[in-house]
Amino acid sequence: MERKSFQSRFDALKTEANSWTGAWKDLQKYIRPTRGFFSDTPNKGQTIDHKTVLDSSPGRAARILAAGMTSGLTSPSRPWFKLGFADPDIETVDSAKEWLDQVENRMMAAFSKSNIYGVLHSCYEEIGVFGTAAAIILEDFGDIIRGRNFTIGEYCLGCAANGRVNTISRGYWMTVGQLVQDFGEENCSQTVRDAFKAGRLDQWIEINHLIEPNDERIDGRKDFKNMQYRSAYWEAKSAGDLFLRLAGFEDFPVLAPRWDLTTTADVYGKGPGWDVLGDVKMLQKMQRDKLIAIGKLVDPPVQAPSGAEINTLPGGVSRTSSTTPDAGVKTVYQISPDLQALEYSIQKTRDEIAKGFYSDLFLMIANMDKSGTTAREIVERHEEKLLMLGPVLERLESELLDPLIDRTFNIMLRAGLIPPPPKELEGQEIKVEYISMLAQAQKMVGTTAIEQFLAFAGNMAAAFPEVLDNIDSDEAIVIYGNMLGIPAKITRSKELVAALRKIKQQQAAAAAQQQQMATMVQGAKVLSDTKIGDNNALTALVGAAGGVR
Repeated sequence: MERKSFQSRFDALKTEANSWTGAWKDLQKYIRPTRGFFSDTPNKGQTIDHKTVLDSSPGRAARILAAGMTSGLTSPSRPWFKLGFADPDIETVDSAKEWLDQVENRMMAAFSKSNIYGVLHSCYEEIGVFGTAAAIILEDFGDIIRGRNFTIGEYCLGCAANGRVNTISRGYWMTVGQLVQDFGEENCSQTVRDAFKAGRLDQWIEINHLIEPNDERIDGRKDFKNMQYRSAYWEAKSAGDLFLRLAGFEDFPVLAPRWDLTTTADVYGKGPGWDVLGDVKMLQKMQRDKLIAIGKLVDPPVQAPSGAEINTLPGGVSRTSSTTPDAGVKTVYQISPDLQALEYSIQKTRDEIAKGFYSDLFLMIANMDKSGTTAREIVERHEEKLLMLGPVLERLESELLDPLIDRTFNIMLRAGLIPPPPKELEGQEIKVEYISMLAQAQKMVGTTAIEQFLAFAGNMAAAFPEVLDNIDSDEAIVIYGNMLGIPAKITRSKELVAALRKIKQQQAAAAAQQQQMATMVQGAKVLSDTKIGDNNALTALVGAAGGVR
């Protein structure tokens, strides 16, 4: 295969990404200086410009968002997804339930054993600040799966016709020793071989990597050249068509979520960092102005007569000119800044930035295990923000969590770590439902309307009982349970409910019949015990009967 086509695609993706670089650098500079890679020098310690970044609260807000989304969407300490089938009737089959439970438990164990939760945390922070994140999920012999997160500026993305990311390119660096160890000396360029033989193992070499759909694959063939996606590594400065490695993937291994897209043509997203960048710049300026004002109060500018000797140290002695002994040293001008009002403005700006990163919502989620907060409390306090986050959560599920679960399932399936499904499940489509605290809170926003509607109907029923004929109570309880994210095993199937109701009706009918018979028996007993001859109604009836006879 010619390397020219790979290099051409690599360069095109890089050219397109360059138009975004200015904005990414601005976000890096003012919000998260330790994120992003825009240098041509590898392993370079980055100096933070503290003359620009005087207030660290925007960075803390970004970290709170990342921690809150980790706890709220993919908490390592609690289940955050469950598997099911597109056909709900299949889920009632005992063998299907058992198989789903086994698969879920094994996948959760694989996630816990790997570094996935750390990778997801980095993705949440990157997507919150820059609007786009990327990570790759690879097979691992010891841990089943292994993730590696990238940072903005390190990679470039390409999309399919449906808008989903299906291509990634990245330029990165490896030492000579790492290259030989990873790719083998025989696949390296002559430059790398010479450096390796000379012992220059720490010399840095730039590497290009491209993963894209394999449009030359032949269906039915299973070799790496005919996989769904092809993967090519080559040294950026080497000549000819030399590849370090040509490989492939059965499924796209990269997770590339975007917070929001402005147009369908956009490859990269925009997130909360874009929204609050103006506030962040204003905050840094206000902090700078406050420090200048305090500095002028503590050490004001002064004026002194010509020839005077000024000593501003504590206890220092200043000498004035003998010709003007009373001139002294004076401040140039008097200032009286309202530091309290300035601090109030600074705090208000901090609060606006924190709101932009949803800090109050995510702090509540992150502290749930400590404070005992429930999903209901989250809904009651932050219903508006949950509604605003709805489209974002849907995008994260489709671009981050769905690909992660699909990729992990396929890796485990190929490795023989997924138990064979029962025969009745052949051809059935598996679906994923998210049951994290944030997903449950999102669903519970809709339960408020159901509760209000049923409460209103109950109040009306007190005066107009026939109004309850409009309500399908069975559907109401099912929909409400789905919104709460309750386990499917808690609710019974429609068939079982119908059978139970039939049994209850039969039991009620039998009980009514027994009651009726008991009443008749009691009546007969009363009649048999009644004395005839007394002046009572029964005597009269008997007498009347005798008279007729």
